[in-house]
Formats: sequence, structure tokens, C-alpha cells
Amino acid sequence: YSRNKAACEEVLMDAYRETGFPATIVRPSHTYDKTLLPFRGDYTIIDRMRKGKPVIVHGDGTSLWVLTHHRDFSKGFVPLLGDLNAVGETLHITSDMLLTWNQIFEITARAFGVKDVNLVHVPSEVIAGYDADWGTSLLGDKMYSVIFDNSKIKSFVPDFKAEIPFSEGVNDLVEWYEIPENQQVDMKFNRMLDSIVEDWG
Repeated sequence: YSRNKAACEEVLMDAYRETGFPATIVRPSHTYDKTLLPFRGDYTIIDRMRKGKPVIVHGDGTSLWVLTHHRDFSKGFVPLLGDLNAVGETLHITSDMLLTWNQIFEITARAFGVKDVNLVHVPSEVIAGYDADWGTSLLGDKMYSVIFDNSKIKSFVPDFKAEIPFSEGVNDLVEWYEIPENQQVDMKFNRMLDSIVEDWG
């Protein structure tokens, strides 16, 4: 995804430089809404948490990540629409709040009523051996710590400030996934997680 997005950015910026095409590049990173849990497996992971089953976290769970609530993102993005001063610019729009992946899983577990979540740490390379698509998203992105500089978007949108920490935003997810029809468990993914835990353990 990251490589493809970078290639798209280059096409747009070439068009801007060569023909004046009005392109503004926005880099939001990991933005979530009430339907988008921050890890692979969606409700399957919540179901495992609630049943006390092991949940896989890539690496040692200490790499840093940034989750941005969609309402915070919109506060930076909407003012850019039609802003001619932003044409030809590249801007990050993310939260300034950093979390480790262990914290992301633990915050999610508590929000869904799970006091003790069983986190099993598995190297990203090992996960990739079981699921190439999941592995690609880890090896090319999520296994690394990310810290973004939002000073540029704040210079264009002085009022921009991400104010919704994941510990609050996760409540939107709880409300959505407490609806029975949204509680879909992927049994194939579930079995794969069991296999990884059994093999790695």
C-alpha cells in the first residue's frame, strides 16, 4: 500500500510540476472510524479476547504507532479543500499521540470488557510465512515505529489539533461491534491464529 501510494503521489506531483495540475498530497496514515478495528481480523480478535484465547501481536509489541480518529482527521482535511495555497504541497494529517502495539491491544481489550488479554508475540517474518498479505502489511509498514511531524498542516490549518485519544475513540468501536450482526468471526483466520500460536509456542 505504501509503495503504491508513493507511486501515485509521484504521478500527481509530476503533473503539477509539468502542467500545473492542482494536486495536494495528504498523508493521513492510520485513520479509523467506528467500524475499523486497528488490527487484522476485525471482530475475530475481540471474540478471542473475550474467550480468553491468545491474541497475536507482531514483534515484541513495543514499536510505536499512531491512530487518528476520523473526526480529528477531517478537521485538518476539510479546510484544505479549495485552498490554492495548498496546491503543490505535501502534508501529514495525523494524531500526535503515540501508542505501542501492546497498548493498542490492551486498550481495545479493556474497552470490550476484557481485563486480562493474552498477548502472544510473534515475529513479523513468522506471521508472513502463514499469511503473505498480512505479512506484507507488517514487513512493509507496521513493524516499524512511526512518528509524524504535523507542523506543516498546523501552519496551513492553525486550528488543527487531534484531540480524541484512542482510549476514547475505541468506544465508537465498542458501540458498533456490540450490534450482533457486526460480530462476524472469520473461522479460517481463527484457525490460522491457533496454528501460529501452537507452532510458535
